[in-house]
Amino acid sequence: MKYITLVFALGILVSALTSSPVFAATATASFSVTATVVSSCQVSTTATASGTYAVTRANVATSVSVACTNPTPYNVSYSTELAPSVSVTTRKTAGSASDSPGHVPFSDSAHTGIWDRTADAGTVAGTGSGSFQLYAGYGQSARAQHVAPGAFADTVTVTITY
Repeated sequence: MKYITLVFALGILVSALTSSPVFAATATASFSVTATVVSSCQVSTTATASGTYAVTRANVATSVSVACTNPTPYNVSYSTELAPSVSVTTRKTAGSASDSPGHVPFSDSAHTGIWDRTADAGTVAGTGSGSFQLYAGYGQSARAQHVAPGAFADTVTVTITY
């Protein structure tokens, strides 16, 4: 009987050691990913003080930062100010006196490119890169102005057309 028990125990041991392997199963699925990229732009500016105007011209500089999606074409322009313009090239500021000093916005430090609202003449064109691009803005007070002393201010709005 000992022999039969030993054979039976060895049989169970051998069948346990030689069990059949377990196969792993997999399943897959796919899904689509879509995105729509739209043209968009952001703009920021800095405040500018022109200092004291006496008889000579006062010059100022400011910066305009523009970020548009790549490769969105755009134009940067200055819009109308608080007080009415005498002409396209000379803007008036608002202040305590009835007559106010005029100023001219320029897109270059040589004061030759007038920065205005019209896309044909006076805007600065660019193409978006996805990063902020820096543009300098320059201002100059009109020469030989005969205005009353006082404090004057103006608000200029930068517009990005894309």
